[in-house]
Amino acid sequence: MSKGDYPYPEDEFDAIAPDAPTGVHRAPRSAWSRWWPFVVVLVVVPVLAYGAVAYLSRTGDLPLPGGSSQEQTADAGDGATEGEGDAAAEGEGEGATEGEGTVEEPPPPAPEPVLTTPVAVLNGARVSGLAGRVADELTAAGFTDVSPDNATDDLPATSTVYVASEDLRPTAELVAATVNVPTIEVSPERAGTGIAVVLVTDPDA
Repeated sequence: MSKGDYPYPEDEFDAIAPDAPTGVHRAPRSAWSRWWPFVVVLVVVPVLAYGAVAYLSRTGDLPLPGGSSQEQTADAGDGATEGEGDAAAEGEGEGATEGEGTVEEPPPPAPEPVLTTPVAVLNGARVSGLAGRVADELTAAGFTDVSPDNATDDLPATSTVYVASEDLRPTAELVAATVNVPTIEVSPERAGTGIAVVLVTDPDA
């Protein structure tokens, strides 16, 4: 409907003030109303991004270069540590096994008496038949080369078993124990090539 077709006379409400907006035009917008959406984006978005990064860092899900996460990297590190620990434990176990496998060699056996060693029984006690009786005791003990006789050299202070060398000492000790004469001396001059028992008293007396 145009103004010419309007059937009613104009009144005070039809009068338009010179400074009032007319038609569909709106009042001009302020500068703040145009810029505040950009300010919100510049402030709010960084704050949200920082919060997301902080949360992911605490949970271990923060992605790393290469497509892995902090949690996966930590798991891989734990696996490497466990592997190194197992290798070290295995190495220690092998070292312990090698150490336990080492057996000390037993000491060499003591020399045995040689019963074929020549033994001379010399009577210096002036007791009839003493050399023969002592010789029989040695033969009964297993000696195979025993000869009784009278002593002609200088007599010792006590009955003595003379041995030609130190390596015959085990045999001389058996002779001394058999005839009950505890004194043993190394003397090749008196023992000759074997052992000599010089009696100055009767060992059984």
